[in-house]
Amino acid sequence: MADDRWEEDDSRHYKVIINHEEQYSIWPADRKLPLGWKAIGFEGTKQECLDRIEEIWTDMRPLSLRKKMEEQMGQIELEERQRRS
Repeated sequence: MADDRWEEDDSRHYKVIINHEEQYSIWPADRKLPLGWKAIGFEGTKQECLDRIEEIWTDMRPLSLRKKMEEQMGQIELEERQRRS
């Protein structure tokens, strides 16, 4: 049976958490963190935590995708410089 408090009770205390892909979420402060996630040090109401995530999570792409795109851009820039030489 699901824990209905997760959806209904905004008076619970939450933590902002992050995973290895630098994706954010909230988690009830009184629960053990899920595997692969760590707390960033911010706690508050559900809305406070969601507001904090909105402030800090400005790029929704997973870290691995951002790195891959940066590599591709670096390769394109290198090829451009080589063509100009």
